[in-house]
Amino acid sequence: MTETLVNGGINVFIVSENRLLREALSKLLRKTTGIRGVSPAVFSADTMKRVAESQANVLVLDPNGTVADVLRILAETRHVNPGVRVLLTGMEADAETFVRCVGAGIAGYVLKDASGSDLAQAVLSVGNGLAVCPPELCFALFQYVAGQSQTSPFPTRAQLGLTKRERQVIGQLRSGATNKEIASHFNLAEQTVKNHIHRILRKVGASNRLNAAEICQGHELLA
Repeated sequence: MTETLVNGGINVFIVSENRLLREALSKLLRKTTGIRGVSPAVFSADTMKRVAESQANVLVLDPNGTVADVLRILAETRHVNPGVRVLLTGMEADAETFVRCVGAGIAGYVLKDASGSDLAQAVLSVGNGLAVCPPELCFALFQYVAGQSQTSPFPTRAQLGLTKRERQVIGQLRSGATNKEIASHFNLAEQTVKNHIHRILRKVGASNRLNAAEICQGHELLA
């Protein structure tokens, strides 16, 4: 996956209310080697739909509102386009906000004092399958994971809420089967399979179908 993105170039979608920031980021990223296309936009009712239609690999999101607003946008993004990797920019070095956003599925978190080159590198990293975390917030993430492991080393099927059918579908995803092939295998409608996959991605916190299969295999959650 990494080689595909690097060779083909990364498509970036920028969402920000600040026109000056949108234009500056667009200009910067268009000059960055490895980035194929840049689409800037403001927040609107159809923004997430436009992100999906753009087939962007990376969504650079400059939040304008409360943490709850950010989490809502992230949830909507994952619903409309679960495959896009979200990079939050202009963020505060607040450990609680950072951990909550990680839990909501972000792939990168860039602080407001980051330079243009820092942001460009973050986009490239996220687009190539890596995660971006400010060094000063790494320990907060370690603490959170350590705290979770004290109560439950690994998510269980009950905790994730995966049904037997969903675990069966995950097994098919792991083998690389298409929605049509999965539907035929289980004698289901293709739309039903799509619904199963959407719920699976949401439950396990995965960014795409292969990632979901990897997570479930690692935690022995396959049927």
